[in-house]
Amino acid sequence: MTWTALLGQWIEFARSALALPDDSDGRAMKQSVADIITLQAVWFALRDIDTLPHDEKQLGLDRSELLIKKHESALRRRWQDSMPAKLEELICDVRHVLASAQKPHE
Repeated sequence: MTWTALLGQWIEFARSALALPDDSDGRAMKQSVADIITLQAVWFALRDIDTLPHDEKQLGLDRSELLIKKHESALRRRWQDSMPAKLEELICDVRHVLASAQKPHE
């Protein structure tokens, strides 16, 4: 996949949120777009974090952890008891990639 194609997918995702119904779930999903895109961006960045110098890697891990906490918290507040399974999966996936990146490599 190229960067342009990847970026295009997320632009299309953001645009599609405009067509969501004006009910509580539709409004919650519209409000969640930035959180979802940020968590996806963190996921992708963490996959390549080992390419950074040690100091930058540590800074990236710290910032990733803060971003995950911030955007997960926003999603959980917004969705309360009705979080869609795909959002739970995204949160689980990004937390898993962070945990893997935090492990020392031999």
